[in-house]
Amino acid sequence: MAKNTLLDIKRSLDAHVGQKILLRANGGRRKTIERTGVLEETYPSVFIVKLDQEQQTFKRVSYSYADILTESVQVSIFDPEQVASEISYTEV
Repeated sequence: MAKNTLLDIKRSLDAHVGQKILLRANGGRRKTIERTGVLEETYPSVFIVKLDQEQQTFKRVSYSYADILTESVQVSIFDPEQVASEISYTEV
């Protein structure tokens, strides 16, 4: 069941490759890190985000789909017609 869930998360991210996203990641000790960038690529176990140059010292970061499942990372897609839509796992 968890494998299907991770595949569903990957498929939802696949539909947004090349779009601008907002990442909220758990930085530990009640610290949340927010980064913006472009969803560059998706792979079977991880996805790559190219960060905006002016904000970050790193050019690219990668996260696993399990990070979204465990809510360690939240991904919001910027949509020109709407404010943002969030990709997350909701248990049925």
